[in-house]
Amino acid sequence: MADYRIILADDHALLRHGMKSIIDEVPGLQIVGEAADGAELLKMIPTLVPDLVILDIAMPKIRGLEAAAEIKANFPAINILILTMHKSTQYLHHALSVGVDGYLLKEDAPKEIFKAIEVIQRGKKYISPLLSAELTGEMARAYQTGQFKIMSDPLTLREREVLKLIAEGKSNQEVADLLFISLRTVHHHRASLMQKLSIRNTAGIVRYAIEKNYI
Repeated sequence: MADYRIILADDHALLRHGMKSIIDEVPGLQIVGEAADGAELLKMIPTLVPDLVILDIAMPKIRGLEAAAEIKANFPAINILILTMHKSTQYLHHALSVGVDGYLLKEDAPKEIFKAIEVIQRGKKYISPLLSAELTGEMARAYQTGQFKIMSDPLTLREREVLKLIAEGKSNQEVADLLFISLRTVHHHRASLMQKLSIRNTAGIVRYAIEKNYI
């Protein structure tokens, strides 16, 4: 069986090298590339086409979650594991909304990294133990307060950002520049949100944005 190919993306070289030395020791896993920022990562993806990207949130040039959204829009079969120090469930919700497959806290990584990779390889979602209980609690509170519909918005966070900018009169190219994503990705998100909302044109986007208080 072919090795499970992984790219490491983090702006700290020592962390990348440490992770690489640990992961490369495991039969069946192979680090095929390392990136120090989001822009470098996106350049690697079409050439290396890994099975998994292990990605930090806080990176230069293009932030981790923006890079994750770009990868999922253009290479949906590539799995993404966020490796971060951010414990806020706001970051977790954002990450899940762009389609990542796992969210691992750096403090959990020494004992959980291989479990996270294994879970993702099996097609499941992985969330750090320190966050999974808190996430369940938030969902329960949302049910109790009647706010679950907000959490269950049919649009991803990126789709909402695109919708808001289009409704404000921005062109597709301006949206791409403001969100640091490609024009192709803007077209993808625009088509996706219009399909989800059964909207046929820009006027419909504007009406929806006004009704939902996006603008």
